[in-house]
Amino acid sequence: MDASPHWHGSGLTGRRAECGVLDRLIEAVRAGESQVLVVHGEPGVGKTALLEYAIESAAGLRVVRVAGVESEMELAFAALQQLCAPMLGKLAGLPDPQREALSVAFGLETGEAPDRFVVGLAALRLLSAAAGQQPLLCVVDDAQWLDRASALVLAFVARRLLAEPVALVFAADEPGEEFRGLPELAVTGLGEGAARELLGSVIRGPLDERVRDRIVAETRGNPLALLELPRGVPGVPGLSGVAGSRGRIEESFRRRVEVLPAATRRLMLVAAAEPAGDPALVWRAAEQLGIGAEAAWPAADAGLLVIGERVMFRHPLVRSAVYRAASPAERRAAHQALADATDLRADPDRRAWHRAQATLGPDEEVAAELEHSAGRAQARGGLAAAAAFLERAAALTLDPGRRAERALAAAQAKYQAGASDAALGLLGTAEAGPPDELRRARADLLRGHIAFSSSRGSDAPPLLLKAARQFEPLDPQLAREAYLDALAAAIFAGRLALGGGMREVAEAARMAPPPPGPARPPDLLLDGLALLVTEGFPAGAPVLRQAVSAFRGTDVSREEKLRRLWLACYIAGLVWDYASWDVLSDRQVRFARDAGALITLPIAYNIRAGIHLFAGEFAEAASMVAQAESVTEATGSSIAQYGALAPAVFRGQEAHAAHLIQTATDDAGRRGEGAGLSFEQWAAAVLGNSLGHYEQALAAAQQASEDSPTVIFANWALVELI
Repeated sequence: MDASPHWHGSGLTGRRAECGVLDRLIEAVRAGESQVLVVHGEPGVGKTALLEYAIESAAGLRVVRVAGVESEMELAFAALQQLCAPMLGKLAGLPDPQREALSVAFGLETGEAPDRFVVGLAALRLLSAAAGQQPLLCVVDDAQWLDRASALVLAFVARRLLAEPVALVFAADEPGEEFRGLPELAVTGLGEGAARELLGSVIRGPLDERVRDRIVAETRGNPLALLELPRGVPGVPGLSGVAGSRGRIEESFRRRVEVLPAATRRLMLVAAAEPAGDPALVWRAAEQLGIGAEAAWPAADAGLLVIGERVMFRHPLVRSAVYRAASPAERRAAHQALADATDLRADPDRRAWHRAQATLGPDEEVAAELEHSAGRAQARGGLAAAAAFLERAAALTLDPGRRAERALAAAQAKYQAGASDAALGLLGTAEAGPPDELRRARADLLRGHIAFSSSRGSDAPPLLLKAARQFEPLDPQLAREAYLDALAAAIFAGRLALGGGMREVAEAARMAPPPPGPARPPDLLLDGLALLVTEGFPAGAPVLRQAVSAFRGTDVSREEKLRRLWLACYIAGLVWDYASWDVLSDRQVRFARDAGALITLPIAYNIRAGIHLFAGEFAEAASMVAQAESVTEATGSSIAQYGALAPAVFRGQEAHAAHLIQTATDDAGRRGEGAGLSFEQWAAAVLGNSLGHYEQALAAAQQASEDSPTVIFANWALVELI
């Protein structure tokens, strides 16, 4: 936990308006209202100082605080567990499903992966119960570094606080998409007068006015830069390059740390390596290294680190400066001490992670621990955590076959978490292992998945069809799964398919062995789509309606939801079942968010945008489009943004829509996405009909409707054609 106040007198220099916002928030909570606020701004701008002000102002409120830590982003529910830890005495009072979900999420019990919705309800109820005794202020610093699972649950709670006297205040450099739409307070640099006043508080001697002006201008009023850079750089009059950048501030802290005694620096390194902020754990680890309590005094005197009820750094950049300044050997020693000091039964995953960071060469025992931690993380819904554990496990594995298996499992988890480039790198490790036909087929399948999720173009169908054929003699069920993947990819490639087109895939799928038992929802999707392609709409539609109905039921596994729910949404629209399209698309967005499945979120958002669009809810559609764009930007995907075009067309924005249609058409052709061409032609037909340009509309509708009946936009184009 970190603190970086820039107090002056009885308040914060130049922050009267921001403090007023926080004062009103605290008063509202005292009056029994719920409050939520996302404070955001660049590093060092004073967000943590404002949180400290809120805490100091919260007399009569119970305060719970937690901070996200970059190195802990892979540990699912880590931050949520820290936040809820003081309230776990009320856990027994929750309804059984909520108590069990929260217990599994926190690793207190074992069980199936908890439903993220139920975990959110449990956390909400826990906070409400605590606030029933005393108004509650929950402060979450560095929210940009929260683990994904915690961020999603806390955002869920923030949106559902009603009459409870609870305040949730987040601080982040940039608020993530999960916090989009919550009340915000943007914190910018200080005005010139306040900046000069703050600078004067740390430079007591005479200073050339031109140099003072330059410092104020180049730091852009960033309080931490104003406070720290003059201290950290000798000869202030010759200061150069003092823009308020993260690197320069961190360098200033590093210079202040390096003059401290060696034992103090080692203690600070242990604290920096352990993000939980648990002083007992830090002191146990310090004892392992022969560091006494007196080592903390110089760090406290320097205003850099205080170890009291919590471990508190002056600022997150102090933590990163300490960790980066240490040598690899020093870091390993710190992590080993923390591993030895961590209770194996109480927190096996944290212990495994520290052991892994302390290990230099291959170590099967540590790798096996990480593999078990990955399984627990995945069971709790933490895809990113599972991927990190498995990647490190593969790196520590000496046996070539096991190394390849772990690398493949890590690649799969990385892909699902939206890190396609990292997944491809791990695939290379997996494919370098000893020959294994099943592993080769699984690797080819994953390569096809990555190609499909990256562009929805013509590259994916041949790769997926190849994998499906490889699976047939090895695992018939996996073969059917791969054929469904290939068919879905072929639908997107459409008329631009270079190989593995819809007809070829559908005919191969119909020749594949039937399911070994009763048909599951994905089996119905495959059979219905294959019939639709080879025999037409009347033959395939009844089976597809049966598949949609099956996906609306409860007998769908978590894995099937993760991989197939988006396709079930698409099929619901294809067979004109708007009600199921609505239900399934809403379910898909929530499920993908909760699972942290960034790879499926963009298409889920775009499908949901279509629901809002046809309901005339343009603002909601635009929100879905914006969220899809933010995820594709974060994951580096280049998939088409269908959602941005449709609202422009429905609103009759002729020039804007025409530009988007041309851009999207060029993009679809470049990627080999034939379905995209049908979408643009349908959009042009809608625009032409709405503006009375009937000849243009007719030509576009005819082109779109000539596509396969498996392409939903061809069906929509029939309406415009009629």
